[in-house]
Amino acid sequence: MTDVRDNGRFEYTGWSKSCELALGIPASQVLGKTPQQLIAPNESATIEQKYLRCFQTGIPVTYEECLTFNDQKSWWLTTLSPLKDETGKVYRVVGTTINISDRKEGESVITEKSQALGTALEDLQQAQLQIVQSEKMSALGNLVAGVAHEMNNPLGFISASLQQAKPSLADIVEHLKLYQEMLPNPGDEIIDHAEEIDLNYSLEDLPKMIDSMVMACDRLKNISTSLRTFSRADKDYKVPFNIHEGIDSTILILKHRLKANEQRPAIEVITDYGNLLQVKCFPGQLNQVFMNILANAIDALDESNMGQNFEKIKVNPNRIIIKTSLEKECVKITIADNAKGMNESVKQKIFDHLFTTKGVGKGTGLGLAIAKSIVEETHNGKLSFNSVLGQGTEFIIEIPV
Repeated sequence: MTDVRDNGRFEYTGWSKSCELALGIPASQVLGKTPQQLIAPNESATIEQKYLRCFQTGIPVTYEECLTFNDQKSWWLTTLSPLKDETGKVYRVVGTTINISDRKEGESVITEKSQALGTALEDLQQAQLQIVQSEKMSALGNLVAGVAHEMNNPLGFISASLQQAKPSLADIVEHLKLYQEMLPNPGDEIIDHAEEIDLNYSLEDLPKMIDSMVMACDRLKNISTSLRTFSRADKDYKVPFNIHEGIDSTILILKHRLKANEQRPAIEVITDYGNLLQVKCFPGQLNQVFMNILANAIDALDESNMGQNFEKIKVNPNRIIIKTSLEKECVKITIADNAKGMNESVKQKIFDHLFTTKGVGKGTGLGLAIAKSIVEETHNGKLSFNSVLGQGTEFIIEIPV
């Protein structure tokens, strides 16, 4: 117990056994002494100010503080009570102090455990994201790789057959022309049959048909290559990767969603690629980042089209612009749409785990959270965005070279 009298002198007037045991200071060394004689100067000055405030205002005060006795720190809960005379004037302030070091230590332990639990929860969420990401890419990769593989077998056969058919067809045409030269006056039956099948047109058009089929095979080969680029399995270490091939393969996978339909014209994708070297990364994971962001851009454009007719959308067509550049030893990829943008509340939560603005069954709330984890944690990069309500959103991916 500490006492301040009307003469302004502070002194300890009581010292319990618990204080003696807690601090190892007997009452005989404390009673009658001032805080300045027992406590560190800066701490005693603070105590004095609180006592004076209570003395001057007459208002009780309760506070916690950490004090140093004999170089030993301990926590105390103090209650200051003003004593007043018949006129209401404060003539003494009595302070009752309880040692709460054990309680504070317990609170500290609880705080540490709470922080540990919070960290464990974050680790669990990250682990969940990694599992979802791994399973999703594994399933999608296996599907796409399987389709590409199944395409290659008949495609290879058709392509090889066409390559053999072209010279054979040329030989047959040449042989037929020789017949025409050697038989300048064919019979009526031959003339009638030639007119019936439109022989001249067939001889002119058939090589063009073969060339068109060869071009279609080349196109399918490119599609198969893009599918395999998108679905390539990651190794345990980073490998050189052409970022542009990854973006192009992702656009190809989403091409069916970009095409025109009854509600809107086709979504235009504009690519402005810089001169980039191959980047060491995990290609499969980066392809998933491109997939998640581009799919979200398409969803945002479809949502912005609601309530508008075909002609109105055609005046201000849906557009996604993809740019790449090399800036400050980082590959910078921007993916921008001209949808309706995001409000402030959505901006605050856009990368949160399980947050989605889509309807039930249309979004998991994991796409951008996974993308951020891949870019920032796996590749030590940065994923950010700019969004203006009513104008659109731009996502910025930065990967260190």
